[in-house]
Amino acid sequence: MPSPSPAIEHVNVVEPDLPLLHDRTYSVRAYRKSDTELLIRGQIRDRKPPGVYVDDDPEPLTVHHMIVDIVVQFPSLEISAAKVLMETHPHTTCTAITNHYDKLIGLSIARGFTHKIRELFGGPRGCTHTTALLQAMAPVAVQSIWSMRASDPDDGTPVAAPLPQHPTDEQIRERFAHNLNSCHVWREDGATIAAIKKGQEMEPPLWIVDRLEKLGLDPGSWQSRMRGE
Repeated sequence: MPSPSPAIEHVNVVEPDLPLLHDRTYSVRAYRKSDTELLIRGQIRDRKPPGVYVDDDPEPLTVHHMIVDIVVQFPSLEISAAKVLMETHPHTTCTAITNHYDKLIGLSIARGFTHKIRELFGGPRGCTHTTALLQAMAPVAVQSIWSMRASDPDDGTPVAAPLPQHPTDEQIRERFAHNLNSCHVWREDGATIAAIKKGQEMEPPLWIVDRLEKLGLDPGSWQSRMRGE
């Protein structure tokens, strides 16, 4: 298994000048396994700083390190394979629960996943750290939908086929099934959906505008690329 990813570096955030007690890091990465599959790898690691448990110990002490690999079908987002590995755990009996996570197979990692995870693996039905990691992995799979389409733009298929000038509620629900009501920006009665209903083109994300401008490119090229033009 790969070594755990380093801690996230915060931009423009100053760490507090206080004694550190605990460090938990999550790492979730999505890979293109094939044109119809994604591999989502999640890792969770808990560390104690040097000297907390053992006097004069110069090294951080890892107390939990769990890895979860799930294969997700595209575009259905149904899980077809799952594997849990416990690299570091406190008790010899911790690993007895790993096969229980085979119940992930057949689940959709899209809407309703978090509720199902709690139902199947919450509390005494699973490992609290592995279950917490799974809840962090689901949004990454959803975020990867556009990446799967955009990462192979040479096939001539638009990343997003154009909607009609004034789309129906059903057409909007079909296109934005994974976004609708997922947050305040995408609420059904919000400004974003209202603009789409009026036939207005969505504004490009702020991060791509910033990057394109830094590269000396036209931010408007983002919409063209998404349409496959």
